[in-house]
This record gives sequence, structure tokens and C-alpha cells, in this order.
Amino acid sequence: MTEAYYQLISREMTPEGICMATYAPTQHAQGAWNPHEQHMAPASGVMARELENFNPRDDVRIGRVSYDIFGLISLDRFTVETKVIRPGKTIELLEATMKSQGKTCIVARAWRMMMSDTSSVSGLEDQVIAQPMDFPEWGGMSRWAGGYIRSVTVRASPDKRPGKGIVWISTSKEMVEGETTSSFTRLLGLIDTANGIVPRQEGEFAWAFPNLDLQVHMHRLPQGDWLGLETVQQYGGDGIGLTSSILHDVYGPFGRSEQILTIRPMPK
Repeated sequence: MTEAYYQLISREMTPEGICMATYAPTQHAQGAWNPHEQHMAPASGVMARELENFNPRDDVRIGRVSYDIFGLISLDRFTVETKVIRPGKTIELLEATMKSQGKTCIVARAWRMMMSDTSSVSGLEDQVIAQPMDFPEWGGMSRWAGGYIRSVTVRASPDKRPGKGIVWISTSKEMVEGETTSSFTRLLGLIDTANGIVPRQEGEFAWAFPNLDLQVHMHRLPQGDWLGLETVQQYGGDGIGLTSSILHDVYGPFGRSEQILTIRPMPK
């Protein structure tokens, strides 16, 4: 079996400046809710890869990526179409659309923003957390099914509880077969896991809580192979919930993420 989440089938740039890429998922990309779907984590990672590599510039970087999930992400061949929808010298907006079986699965938009030296006014309020090797390995993710969950290594704070906790996640898999994965793509391809690390339900799930989106804001680019998730999960009383995370790498906090949840009874 390949040691990557995806195989690149083809990529071409159209005369209109649109990048069209076709991929095939491997079993490592298999989702946790259904065996015939992809997990949003690697799916968001391969889309981050397309956004990162689209007409790269040295003077700007991605500061925010938003993903809207249109429906089930089929564990089947798919395309990612990437283009500029708001060009600019200091800020520009990119859009990547994943389609499979004739349907839109995910639409991702990324703001690329001008970089400058702001070190004289820089400052953070989010605190540094303990390093991944300071925490024991955690087998709690085994309650989830799917190839993606089996592909990750997880370490967790001993005081983690339902609804709140700190977890470090890493993977030895490349995002695309035969290509080295950047830190940006690797760590963005793990963030969606946040929704499954501190579920508010213990034991067998009585309620499903899939996320409809993933919003990622970064005050600096992530580095390294480990993603730290300082996560809180909250359920409202009307069927809607929220998973919120402070994002860390081994050098400290680098941003935040949010996932809106639809809470529904599990099928009998």
C-alpha cells in the first residue's frame, strides 16, 4: 500500500489561468463516519497544497483558509480547480473547489496577504503548551474508524476530558505520493481532527456531530511535523455546536481554528 494519502493523476494550467488537478485517494484518506467517504483532514490538506502551490509569490503568504463542506466527500477520484477570484498587489483571494462524481464536495478560499517586518510591535496572548514528547501516547482515537485515523500518531495531556483538552498529532504519510510534503500542507491536513479529540460524549455515540466547515487563521506559518490542538468543544441546545482550537507547532502557537457542528441523533 502506498505511504501517502493521495496519488496525483494529472495537473494542467488552462489558458484562463485556472489550475486543474486530478487525484485518487488511498485508504489512508478514509473517513471516520462512513467507510465510503474521505476524512476532511487529508482532504483539506490536499486542497491546502493546491492553494500553497498556485502561482506562488515571495511577498505574500496565506493568512486564512476557510473550507465549506457541501456534502459527503466520496472516497473516489476527484478534481481540484484553483483560481484567483480577487487579484491584488498586497492582498488576493484564491479559491479551490473539490469535485467528485459530478458534485461539489468542498470549496476553500484563502487570503494571501502582504508580508512586512512587524517584529517591533509583535506580541502574542496565547500561551506555549508542553511539547509532544512530554505527553503519553493516547489510544482514545481508536473509538473512530477509518484509514485516516489509523494513519496518525496521537499524544494527549493526562488531564484531557470530554469537551476540553490538549492533543498533539503527527503522521508519517506524505500528502501526495512521490512528493515531499511542506509543513503548511502537513499541519493544515491534520487540523480537522480537532472535532474528534475531545467529544462531549463518552462511550458509544448517541449523537453525531459532523462539522460543516473549517476556518483556519494563522498569525504565522506553521513549521515541523507535529500539530498541537488546544481544543474546546461546545454543544448548544438547538442542534448546533462549535469546536474551537488554538493551533500549535513545536515552536509555539501559530493560529486558531473553528468548526461549526450539526448535532443529530445517531441512526438506529
